[in-house]
Amino acid sequence: MLDLYDDLAHSRIDRRTFTRKAAAFVAAGVGTEALLNALAPNYALAQQVKPDDPRIKTEYVTYKSPQGGGEIRGLLAQPSKGAGAGVEAKLPAVLVIHENRGLNPYIEDVARRLAVAGFVALAPDALTPLGGYPGNDDEGRAMQRKRDGEEMTQDFIAAARWLDKYPRSTGKVGVVGFCFGGGMANTLAVRIPDVIDAAVPYYGRQPDAEDVSKIESPIQIHNAGLDERILAGAAAYEAALEKAGVPFESYVYEGANHGFHNDTTPRYDAEDAKLAWERTIAFFNKHLKTA
Repeated sequence: MLDLYDDLAHSRIDRRTFTRKAAAFVAAGVGTEALLNALAPNYALAQQVKPDDPRIKTEYVTYKSPQGGGEIRGLLAQPSKGAGAGVEAKLPAVLVIHENRGLNPYIEDVARRLAVAGFVALAPDALTPLGGYPGNDDEGRAMQRKRDGEEMTQDFIAAARWLDKYPRSTGKVGVVGFCFGGGMANTLAVRIPDVIDAAVPYYGRQPDAEDVSKIESPIQIHNAGLDERILAGAAAYEAALEKAGVPFESYVYEGANHGFHNDTTPRYDAEDAKLAWERTIAFFNKHLKTA
């Protein structure tokens, strides 16, 4: 059933096909719509760090993306405490890239978690040119499919460059992404090696093997053991990284589903998500906070 929901979440099937196929799994008296509602994200759960947490400050900002969507909106989160005497301490920065549905509450919470960990975090919304994240994932997925792929890539390239020059940034920039965002994290490592200093793709599409040699930053890869679609390209990616001499770490979480880090869906695996996030923060601390 989770595999079937994954197909729906990634637009490989439509809602009608999901309903038809799900009927084989549904117990008597339980409708497929009720089942779909149970599988859908519950964003009331996406509050590991509350927006008004005194340890951080958050605001929505816009930045220019002339080769992409023109002007993109995103959530900027950073530690609230400065260096004293009215001067804020410079900090490393991390770009947070959402899944295939826009800047939802889960991804905003990830940005706040990074701020608590001592980073300036920017989470852009690729749906900005279409009016922004609509408040639910079904509409968000449909909207994101309408955007041109290269233009969205340019939006995230512009975001990374904005973070690189942000006044409180040290110029050390990492990127973390999930699903679509994981693939985009790999893409940015290829496309802007002059900006990206560390990349952490979660169950993301791998870049073409011939492009891997362009990567200059260390990579930390997180994949789910049950995610056959992404795992199909994992070995070739790791072999290309090794051949190119790119430092990398790779983790596969056995028994976990694609999307296991997202704590708002039934695919969430609390133990694996906690371990993966601890590894992510340690990786960014190592590669972004050192000289």
